[in-house]
Amino acid sequence: MKRGTRLGSLVSSLLLISLLTGCGGGAQQANQADAKPDSGTAKAEKVIGMSFPFADHGWMGAVIEYAKQQGEEAGVKVEMTTADNPNKQTNDVEDLLTKKVDVLVMLPIETDALTPAVDKVKEANIPLVVFDREVANDNYTALVKGDNEGIGKNAAAFIGEQLGGKGNVVVISGPPSSVTTQRVEGFTSVIQEKYPDIKILADQNGEFRKEKGYEVMQNLLQAQSHIDAVYTIDDEMALGALQAIREAKRSEIKVVTGAGGAKDFYKEIKDASDLTLATFTYSPLMVKEAVKVGVDIANGKTPAEKNITLPAEKVSKDNVDQFYVPDASY
Repeated sequence: MKRGTRLGSLVSSLLLISLLTGCGGGAQQANQADAKPDSGTAKAEKVIGMSFPFADHGWMGAVIEYAKQQGEEAGVKVEMTTADNPNKQTNDVEDLLTKKVDVLVMLPIETDALTPAVDKVKEANIPLVVFDREVANDNYTALVKGDNEGIGKNAAAFIGEQLGGKGNVVVISGPPSSVTTQRVEGFTSVIQEKYPDIKILADQNGEFRKEKGYEVMQNLLQAQSHIDAVYTIDDEMALGALQAIREAKRSEIKVVTGAGGAKDFYKEIKDASDLTLATFTYSPLMVKEAVKVGVDIANGKTPAEKNITLPAEKVSKDNVDQFYVPDASY
């Protein structure tokens, strides 16, 4: 081969290698560029602040657990706080505001005491979902609650029917909140309108706790010589009342009602032969709906309704098997 021909071939080979290397390097760089995250479009994790009362009874403990669970299922970060008094809850809300959460879900300990905290949330321009107990204004984004007035009305109808429209009733209510007010007013309104021969002897605060319900029922038994029925606005207080009634052997008491859907009270409804029992659904699972609404708001969706009320269904011996789950968390 002539020298010129060999030189031409060498140059051609070098040029080809250079071109191939250039193409490969460009492709490699392109692939590396594709692999890099785009910080400008990366989706930031949403943070849901939660402010709840301290879990001093089973229903509240289940609410807190289900709220956390729903947040995890929705893929958001949960900042959970719990408080045992309104001042502590107000401070919790303020702390969550300083953390600039995307949405706040709050179950107020007391209606009036937490209303100023709601105003602070609005001033901070952070969406607020109020759950269960209401506040004294509408400075919130959404409200998710059960039918508290319906619980009272349904309980009055049940007790009125069981007593044949005549008798003495005592009420074990709760701390000052919309839940207490609506459940008691709903009950009282139906008794007054439809059962004028049923007398409400007393109303005492059982604090939504079994132990306090037991204590209050003992006091009522000592103060009242004849009681035909007991209306409690919560299943755990109803369980405490049942214990006190049975220990005192007050056989004239024929009817006890609760609310909330506690499995232990469901079992009492199922098994009791000495009393007629009923409750009205107000499941802690409702909080999942509140968290879902909060997550939707954080993702830019507007709730279809500002005020969402979930129905209260009567549970008695006739249908308790549809509700009773022995290994339920509450």
